[in-house]
Amino acid sequence: MRLKAKLQNQVAKRLFSPKRRDAKRRKAEVARQSSGRPHQVEYFHEASDPYSHLMLRLLPEFTKRYDIDLKVHVVAPPPDWAAPDRARLETYSRFDAERLAGRIGIDFKDHGQQPDPAQIERANAAFLAALDTGIFLEKAPAISDALWSGQAIEIDEFASVQPRIEAASARRNELGHYLGATLFYEGEWYWGPDRLHHLEMRLRELGAARETKHPEVLFAPPEVPAGPSAVANTGIELHWYLSFRSPYTGIVADRVKALADAYGADLKLRFVLPMVMRGMQVPRMKGFYIMSDTVREAERQNIPFGNAVDPVGTPVERGYAILHEAIKRGAGFEFAQSFLKGVWADGLDAGTDRGLKTITERAGLAWSEMKPLIGSEDWKPVAEANRQEMFKYDIWGVPSFRVGDVAAWGQDRLWVIEDALKTQSELGE
Repeated sequence: MRLKAKLQNQVAKRLFSPKRRDAKRRKAEVARQSSGRPHQVEYFHEASDPYSHLMLRLLPEFTKRYDIDLKVHVVAPPPDWAAPDRARLETYSRFDAERLAGRIGIDFKDHGQQPDPAQIERANAAFLAALDTGIFLEKAPAISDALWSGQAIEIDEFASVQPRIEAASARRNELGHYLGATLFYEGEWYWGPDRLHHLEMRLRELGAARETKHPEVLFAPPEVPAGPSAVANTGIELHWYLSFRSPYTGIVADRVKALADAYGADLKLRFVLPMVMRGMQVPRMKGFYIMSDTVREAERQNIPFGNAVDPVGTPVERGYAILHEAIKRGAGFEFAQSFLKGVWADGLDAGTDRGLKTITERAGLAWSEMKPLIGSEDWKPVAEANRQEMFKYDIWGVPSFRVGDVAAWGQDRLWVIEDALKTQSELGE
């Protein structure tokens, strides 16, 4: 293993070890009890963020179920580095939030545009007024409903809310995040309805549940696949947009293959260059949260993860040169699965011949035939075509998936793809 890669591997194993995280949790709980502090959860609400809108529907029940002190902050949209293509992000977020709302059982309609800036300012003023009078959870849902439906927001004359928004945003940045709809509790972040269950389980382990009559969490991530298994080939195509440098892609390979197999779909691998190799920023704050969150998600699903050697740069290019050929030979999934597991769970350095040879051979490919491909650029036009195809379906990050015209971004959105596979299967009957 290269020296730099070895150091990165040792740092990653230490920083993102579940044992280290659990030790920090225990230390935080001892400090909390010693100081007599309540279980304080900080919530960061962003008016123009549809996921924040959904959170307002869940928070009242959340505070009923758990003995917590909820401290609310009203914040600004994410900084430019966190939203490099803001218009596309906003469009996708509204669409995705509507799908998620339907799955949870919350009413939310994407009207095809962001709320008016002047109305956002009025909404923020109304949120802060409700917060100051101690009735945020009671009033905020109606304020948000009015904002997102284009109705008038009733509020008297108000001074500029910008100083308070900026102060709250600075608090979010100080604690280490950049998005709205986020919760912070004793050193850890939880984003939106999709991660609320992680916080619920942590609070339950601490004995903070008010009662035990609610065995289910507010929103349990759907199990995928949930439908039929081992059906005959249906001719349906499941497109998987992936990057070897994506931690979330690193924990989804087996599940997306199981989903394809369950519905007799042909799994198409669409590899793309990682964001940072396309000139996009991934600051340390974002990278740290992504890795920490991936560790939790992997642990929940009993997926090995964390013994990582970041393959950014040359290792990715070496891997794609072989993946391009492996796909032609019908071994694309096997190689992708081996590479992802190798660099994210097995501590293999794909930047060395030794590491890449192990990855290649356990995928059933001959190293003597694959090694000469390293350095080839034949894969680059394919990666770019795949990226352009992603953009056509209004997605630009990985892992993403598509069945027909239905596309979804995120390892936690496979249920969207399963719904599409069900629909396609039924149409084909």
